[in-house]
Amino acid sequence: MVKLMEMGGRPVTLLDGDIVRKNLSSELGFSKEHRDLNIRRIGYVASEITKNGGIAICAPIAPYATTRRAVREDVEAFGAFVEVHVATSIEECERRDRKGLYKLAREGKIKEFTGISDPYDVPASPELSVETENVDVDNCAHQVLLKLESMGLIAAN
Repeated sequence: MVKLMEMGGRPVTLLDGDIVRKNLSSELGFSKEHRDLNIRRIGYVASEITKNGGIAICAPIAPYATTRRAVREDVEAFGAFVEVHVATSIEECERRDRKGLYKLAREGKIKEFTGISDPYDVPASPELSVETENVDVDNCAHQVLLKLESMGLIAAN
């Protein structure tokens, strides 16, 4: 996000999953229906940002392929949609878990938890898959920028 903002030219908005859930979807739980609705809301906001010439960076856990496909269609009505799969093993997700949610899910205290008791549909053909284990965050961000450049969505630096 910072690198895109530094380039200038277009407003950049980050739609972080936790922040969106707190501010736009606080009444929702974590059932499949509610997670789908949350992702559809994020997609709607992203499509509005795109329609108005901005860049929307969406960073939720979007576990279901059908919902991701529907959001893609909503956004592509107004501009480009780039799916970046942040490829991280479940073991690494658990190791990085600052909130202790995976531990609670393993103990059965959180039901319908993505990757533990609820499925995660690995993207079949994302525009980019970024391996995050043993790769620093700047390298991952650089991979995204290179992909955006190769697609003609941003100018090369």
